[in-house]
Amino acid sequence: MSTTLTAAPITNSLTAGMLPRRASLWLLLTSFAVTGAFFGVLFAAGITNDFNIVGTVFFGVLLFCLLIWSVSRAVEGSRKAKDRLVTALVALAFTIALLPLISVTFTTIVNGLPRFDIDFFTQSMRNVVGPGGGALHAIVGTLLITGAAALISVPIGLLTAIYLVEYGRGSLARGITFFVDVMTGIPSIVAGLFAFALFALITNDPGIRFGIGGAVALSVLMIPVVVRSSEEMLKLVPNELREAAFALGVPKWLTVLKVVLPTSIAGIITGIMLSIARVIGETAPLLIIAGFTSSMNYDLFSERMMTLPVFVYTQYMNQGSDMQAYIDRAWAGALTLILIVALLNIIARLIAKFFTPKIAR
Repeated sequence: MSTTLTAAPITNSLTAGMLPRRASLWLLLTSFAVTGAFFGVLFAAGITNDFNIVGTVFFGVLLFCLLIWSVSRAVEGSRKAKDRLVTALVALAFTIALLPLISVTFTTIVNGLPRFDIDFFTQSMRNVVGPGGGALHAIVGTLLITGAAALISVPIGLLTAIYLVEYGRGSLARGITFFVDVMTGIPSIVAGLFAFALFALITNDPGIRFGIGGAVALSVLMIPVVVRSSEEMLKLVPNELREAAFALGVPKWLTVLKVVLPTSIAGIITGIMLSIARVIGETAPLLIIAGFTSSMNYDLFSERMMTLPVFVYTQYMNQGSDMQAYIDRAWAGALTLILIVALLNIIARLIAKFFTPKIAR
């Protein structure tokens, strides 16, 4: 009589009692699908006026916390389940902090898409009193004024940071640092009033409005941000690099130019991009000194110039007979401004990634 031996099943002790690698992701997507379907049904039934994206995200993450804990407890045991639950609660806290941003972004996208068309980017508001028109004049004005502000702020801010880090000593450096700190907290409308008063005194014209004035106002807000960000990046450069250059007989100015700046250039450019993104949405100073117009204006030194923040404000506040057309243009302008800021942040990230020295990566 023959006996047949059956091999015991092979098990991997390292993966036994563990959830698959992407189990958390699938549970999160399932949670969002469930809560999204729930709020979608409420919207379709007319119980709510619109789709509740904030409720979908919040209750989706909350449901995920419950699912990941229960599934992990059943498969991995109570100890691992507690670890996953605490991690999920941290994610829930982070989600709560992001809810205002999610709400604003979603609302802007939903309301801005109806007028996010070719006409919006190829036409101005000249002779338009109802539907139609666009924000080409505002987009051009925003790019010109912000670009001029960057040309004014970047050299001043960068040179100031180099002085504070490499040369600054004594009372002068402390005084500059103090005034930079004060300028960091200055209200934006004060910068606009400063630029208006400055050019009104220079030109002896109490009603002056032009683009370069808006650039000066924005530069007042940009300079302290550029100084602070550049100063921190320069401080991160190891002193050993400076000492090695000095040991080779390299002058200090050449060490700064050839060693310090190339090493910190990625962080400096990132700080500059973020400072531009910070001021590009300012409304009050531009409303005071740059004014607003419905026509194209490519000359920074002559006549009023429209910008996107002021365009959004005027479209919403000065509604005509067709109110919906003005509101749609305002939302489309806000969406365009958000996309420009997002693009600047993406560019800053790419610069930081590709221009950072390899030894520091």
